[in-house]
Amino acid sequence: MKIEKVKNSKISSIDFDNINFGSIFTDHMFECSFKNGSWIRPEIKPYRPITMDPSARALHYGQACFEGMKAFKDNSNCTWLFRPIENYKRLVSSSKRLAMPILPKEIFMDGLMKLVELEKNWIRTGLGNSLYIRPFIFADQPSINANEADQYKFMIICAPAKSYYSGEIKVKIENSYSRAAKGGVGYAKAAGNYAAQFYPTILAKKEGYQQIIWTDSYKHEYIEEAGTMNLFFRFGNKLVTPPVSDSILDGITRKSLIEIATKDNLDVEVRPIKVDEILAGSSSGNLKEIFGCGTAVVVLPIKGFGFSDKYHELPKMEDSFADKLKQKLNNIQYNLSEDPFEWRVKV
Repeated sequence: MKIEKVKNSKISSIDFDNINFGSIFTDHMFECSFKNGSWIRPEIKPYRPITMDPSARALHYGQACFEGMKAFKDNSNCTWLFRPIENYKRLVSSSKRLAMPILPKEIFMDGLMKLVELEKNWIRTGLGNSLYIRPFIFADQPSINANEADQYKFMIICAPAKSYYSGEIKVKIENSYSRAAKGGVGYAKAAGNYAAQFYPTILAKKEGYQQIIWTDSYKHEYIEEAGTMNLFFRFGNKLVTPPVSDSILDGITRKSLIEIATKDNLDVEVRPIKVDEILAGSSSGNLKEIFGCGTAVVVLPIKGFGFSDKYHELPKMEDSFADKLKQKLNNIQYNLSEDPFEWRVKV
């Protein structure tokens, strides 16, 4: 692999205490091209704008998917990735659904490891600090013929990160717009999935909410996921999360929390959840917690939710499941505890 390093790093000019998520990028990026049926020319080069034809198919037909992952530093200054093979598997799943070529695992892992090793000085120690890593594939073939492309780019860029949100958020349960539908691309980390949710989220923000809880597209009866998170609901001392489907992203943080909670002997159920069950639980007091989870947000408590012009505040829990699970997950990611699941990968 060719590696071209920057002559002068920009790291000394960065105020790491005041970073907006995803707005500052490291010195280098990884790039690999797909042409004539093969992935070719894997290389690391200085981070800079790329040249793309105005007719590149990704711009017109949306052939683009991505992943979100993080690297962490422990107190001994060692760098760790968290379950990177799961990200690779999901990238493959998304690529298949969008009719894009499968990137070999060796290219993904080699590019990832070498890039993170090169950029490890951008990772600060301490809980909440990380390097957000964005692998993505897009069609760059210059043609507006409405078919799948035969030229693509795979790239990885990195951004130093702190918390995506601070504190708790309020969410709106959506009963009009839909994020995804059965048989569609909701389970893929497709670029267009996120564009489609921006407008309804703007409307929700005008009502005082930060995110939307999406419901099924057929009758808006069942809970699916939030804008950037999978969801967990605590009824009494039981933790419930909707099953993944072709309209729900198979979140890596979600499946990790299920395993951690199960190992800790928490009562965990994976089953469909009706909106009516959420409303009834809120009225009776049996609904104790709602929290979201994802690579960017980690574990995020939800303080209340809106539905049909009515706001429902959730109780403050001293024995919060969200707090307990976040601490256990962070301890694994930052090498502060044993890793019984063998999820950490040292860079």
